[in-house]
Amino acid sequence: MNDLSIATHSLTRTYGALTALKDVTLSVDPGSVYALVGPNGAGKTTLIQLLMNLQPASAGTAEVLGVPMGEIRGAALNRIGYVSESQELPEWMTVGELLDYLRPFYPTWDRELEQQLLRDFALPRERKLKQLSRGMRMKAAFAGALSFRPALLVLDEPFSGLDPLVRDELIQGLLDRIGETTLFLSSHDLAEIESFASHVGYLEEGSLLFSEEMTTLSNRFRQIEFQVDPASAPPPKLPDAWMEFERSGSLVRFTHSAFVSEAEARAEIATLFPTAGVADFAPMSLRSIFLANARTHRTLRGRLESGGKA
Repeated sequence: MNDLSIATHSLTRTYGALTALKDVTLSVDPGSVYALVGPNGAGKTTLIQLLMNLQPASAGTAEVLGVPMGEIRGAALNRIGYVSESQELPEWMTVGELLDYLRPFYPTWDRELEQQLLRDFALPRERKLKQLSRGMRMKAAFAGALSFRPALLVLDEPFSGLDPLVRDELIQGLLDRIGETTLFLSSHDLAEIESFASHVGYLEEGSLLFSEEMTTLSNRFRQIEFQVDPASAPPPKLPDAWMEFERSGSLVRFTHSAFVSEAEARAEIATLFPTAGVADFAPMSLRSIFLANARTHRTLRGRLESGGKA
């Protein structure tokens, strides 16, 4: 377990009657780029704050770089970079003064990398932070978090509200560190995440619905459509893996969340819909997968709350 960059075990956080995180168990391999996604209020920031020892867990445990999360302080932070969308910087400092202030805290600080990041991010060393745009302040935060070559970089919504050019520049800065630094980030910018994340975890109402490699996730989701005889009777029960099932006249459309092969899916469709025509199979983007899971979860929750069957 100590070989993992992050490992959580039934991690739970409650606030009175509210459960913000429930039995979250996940692992993050060294050198990977793990993206934590989910709607607002899903528990992403809570999980990150527990890992960074910014608040205590109600139950469960976690290790970060082999260190119990409750001991993440002092020297343990020498190997961990952290950037949050709500992070406050000393705005009275210049960019250069901020980096000068941070440098002594990190024995592995790389002055050459610091200068490279200043050039790559076009950061004005003599400009005060309060005079910079939000995007430039985020670049300064990234420069401070990357210059000591952390073993783990934790990012909480780092791209939120930034213009596309700034996002691209920050992502390129992260891409340059892949393999050297493990990245663990939460973000709503699913298109950007999909371009470089190696693993993804999906949180919904505090529960981790899945955690897997990006390629595995992409391979097991398909949007499927086919035609049937509009007069044919529907099957008594649909497979659990068929999400967002719709039938309008002769058109049948659904999301398959456990797709293995077209041949296997065609056989499954033929069994349930003997009059089915040739099916079309379309790969799905991370955003489409995210939306399918979110809508399905909320539909099931609504049925349960109204007393119906899930």
